Amino acid sequence: MLSVGQTEQVTYVVTKEDTAHGLSLTWKDERYSDTYLDVFATIRMIALMELACGRLLEAVQQPDELSVGVEVNVQHLAPTPVGATVTATATYLGFDGKLHRFRVEAFDPAGKIGAGEHARAIVQVERLLAGVQKRLTPR
Repeated sequence: MLSVGQTEQVTYVVTKEDTAHGLSLTWKDERYSDTYLDVFATIRMIALMELACGRLLEAVQQPDELSVGVEVNVQHLAPTPVGATVTATATYLGFDGKLHRFRVEAFDPAGKIGAGEHARAIVQVERLLAGVQKRLTPR
């Protein structure tokens, strides 16, 4: 059972591969000269937030189900350096139609680095994989 207000946390130490520079394509393609820094990338922060939400939903999933992210509305508020520990917290807000909604926050040792909302749906693995297969077929 999942209750409104229930929380889950995920803690992670930032590596160079988690940075904006580490995830950029620029260093792999010399045609571009975009500049990215070695600070925690927004997409990695969101991934941690999604992971915390997904772990909360494991309590209500059937064995042939998993949860998938369908909406993200998040602000990245502050930079985090390599080596810092980040903690993402998901707070369950409730069920809305077919979606489970969450408040998400992320913190490093200096304070809040991100906040917003996220929604996830619980889907059958077989149905999701069938949809993936269709996406591989050109139209």
